Amino acid sequence: FILRRLIEISYFIRKNSYKETTDVFDILNYAESQLFNISNNNFKRNYENAKDLIDRAISNIKKLQLNNGLSGIPSGFQTIDNITGGWQKSDLIIIAARPGMGKTSFALSMTRNLVIKYNIPTMIFSLEMSSIQLITRLISSETEISSEKFRKSILSDFEWNKILIKIKKLKNSPLFIDDTPSLSVFDLRAKCRRMVSQHKIGIIIIDYLQLMTVSNKSINREQEISLISRNLKSIAKELNLPIIAISQLSRAVEIRGGYKRPLLSDLRESGAIEQDADIVSFIYRPDYYGFHYWDNDESTPCKGEAEFIIAKNRNGGLYNLKLNFISNYVKFTEKC
Repeated sequence: FILRRLIEISYFIRKNSYKETTDVFDILNYAESQLFNISNNNFKRNYENAKDLIDRAISNIKKLQLNNGLSGIPSGFQTIDNITGGWQKSDLIIIAARPGMGKTSFALSMTRNLVIKYNIPTMIFSLEMSSIQLITRLISSETEISSEKFRKSILSDFEWNKILIKIKKLKNSPLFIDDTPSLSVFDLRAKCRRMVSQHKIGIIIIDYLQLMTVSNKSINREQEISLISRNLKSIAKELNLPIIAISQLSRAVEIRGGYKRPLLSDLRESGAIEQDADIVSFIYRPDYYGFHYWDNDESTPCKGEAEFIIAKNRNGGLYNLKLNFISNYVKFTEKC
């Protein structure tokens, strides 16, 4: 059967390669996806009967009960995992905020939990920061030594010893970083397939969505972002793993009066992001705007605190959750 499929794929590639109207990237994508399916025994089926589906659903419910309600990949933040049940396979999760709110810091705090606490192979595509910058921030977070000291290289002997002790787990963790700039959707798909096949990647993080590109240069920016978000969801389904995409918010947040808490309408350049995503969340820190208290009945102090807002949840409720933000070490922690 496998040999027959290989012959069919080869025939399709050869036949379409002679056509002048054929897009070469379409052929490459087809070839890679078909070979990936064969190597992973992922042969396409047109349907599943009710009996098989019910058996799978019951099995999933039993697993959920054994894992204390956690059916997906844990974020390491208990309050978030209680709501989401973990990041679910085939889901596209958007984490959005204005610049300076801590999007990358949150992604790295979560990455630390994934690779050190749970030993889950994690792939980060960093389109903004270099891989060395990212790993330096992770070291700062893990050792709780100010990132400013790393930048200026003013570390004491005690701090050097602390680094050498603390980074052992991080050094041996299943973390992979790709810092290719202006990464295209096509290249992303190909790299994801290879990483999943070679390293059994469990979750993919992209920082950030608006820096990705598409091969079609004849479409406007809104259509481009729509195509990117649709492809990210497609990759998540194909590889059967969660994809977390960091996203920018529009300047409408800054113009808005009041506490400037982000809304779904603030997602930058495309409403398709909201449509394609299974979960849309925001990071909000009121002290960034100079506020000293939360806008709640108790008017509690907000310094060093953040709100993780779940604004869309296809399979659950909407919540505003509080986290701690430690600016010196650029990391988020669970609020006690």
